Amino acid sequence: MTDRPAWDREGRDWPNRAHSRFVAAAGLRWHVQVAGRGPVLLLLHGTAAATHSWRDLLPRLAERFTVVAPDLPGHGFTAPPSAQGLTLQGMAAATRALLEVLDLRPEVVAAHSAGAAVALRMALDGAIDPRLIVALNGALTPMGRENADFFTRTAKLLAGLPFVPRLFAWGAGNTGVANRLLRDTGSTISAEGVEFYTRLLRKPTHLAAALGMMAAWDLRPLLRDLPRLRATLVLVVGTNDRAVPAAEAERVRAILPAARIHPMPGLGHLAHEERPEEVARLIADLAEAARAAA
Repeated sequence: MTDRPAWDREGRDWPNRAHSRFVAAAGLRWHVQVAGRGPVLLLLHGTAAATHSWRDLLPRLAERFTVVAPDLPGHGFTAPPSAQGLTLQGMAAATRALLEVLDLRPEVVAAHSAGAAVALRMALDGAIDPRLIVALNGALTPMGRENADFFTRTAKLLAGLPFVPRLFAWGAGNTGVANRLLRDTGSTISAEGVEFYTRLLRKPTHLAAALGMMAAWDLRPLLRDLPRLRATLVLVVGTNDRAVPAAEAERVRAILPAARIHPMPGLGHLAHEERPEEVARLIADLAEAARAAA
């Protein structure tokens, strides 16, 4: 048993496997899925997830877009980066390099949780120039607000202890434990979805990347720069989200008044996995409106 997910084992029946490819960029070997035709739409998953989280959304969006969905560095089947590569700036720069290799320029970005911060950092840094960014339960404000520094220091401590990811993998790799962890986000997803999360949570390198992101994440510069955003920002909010409280979207809109908030009643942090058809339709409608406005 290896510490990293193996494509011929954990990926043997990976969702949308026919659209998977492996690409070298930014010194990493990436797993990325590209499907469909039309305007380019970039999908960015959140911390501790991978392309499996788009399993039902990607085929629907591919009917109208060229969809590109990578496993972020250290997650899923993409190689782990250096510690600097797990910072927000590092993730944004590496993803930019991947898009350059693929020669794809996103017109629309839909990003979940911490992936939304990566998308915004890329747009603010000029790495992408989309018309629209849809943040799906975006994790855009410091964890714990007043206690953000404490959480960061704790994550750094845990990430620096080599046995910790193994210990977490031993516990979280149990299907029952993974199911409870996912339910704690306020979402109930299919047994198939739980199984894919469980496979990844058994792997110490995947967990180490998630811990490393938490340790390296500093959202304060992003929030400071947010008023410069040119793209339309829509904050899709699951009202039952227990990971990123719905009220956090109002904090973001206070910084960027042009941001729009779209509530999804009764859904949790994994709303796009609970109601993929509804989320796909929403993204397509928002993209059409953004294009018409442009």
